[in-house]
Amino acid sequence: MTGAAYPDWDAIYRDNVTWVYRLMYGKVGNQPDAEDLTAEVFMTALRPLRVSATVPEVRKYLRMTARTVLASYWGDRMGRPVTAIEEDVPEVIEPELIASDAPDKVRSLLQRLPDNYRRILELRFLQAFSVKEAAGQMGVTVANAKVLQHRALRMAAQSGEEVTS
Repeated sequence: MTGAAYPDWDAIYRDNVTWVYRLMYGKVGNQPDAEDLTAEVFMTALRPLRVSATVPEVRKYLRMTARTVLASYWGDRMGRPVTAIEEDVPEVIEPELIASDAPDKVRSLLQRLPDNYRRILELRFLQAFSVKEAAGQMGVTVANAKVLQHRALRMAAQSGEEVTS
């Protein structure tokens, strides 16, 4: 499909869900959040997007919606919007073609954090524990786990900025 319009919403979803999910996963780094954000992109686009729009128009609109959804996500998480979605990223990214130093950067970043901050981030984002499960593993209250996660994310963001500066 290039310049033609999609026949219905189901076709729009099926043709675009993979690249939207991969984009979100690449930005947030964990499956549960990527799935939630992908769903949010399509739910946000559902009402204003015309089914009669051409395929390139639909993809452009979904990309702009993804940028807005990501900005909101990062703004809520860290008080820092991340809205950069490179225009030259292919619509479909094959995982085996991506070479990344992200795992090394994450390891390095985590090593610079205090033990309790590192542990909460590992449990929440690397092992996909819920806040309640992570709190149980750490022997703290859920409220304490939320505070630890918030502070750990802020410290990690600041530490990451120092490294890239």
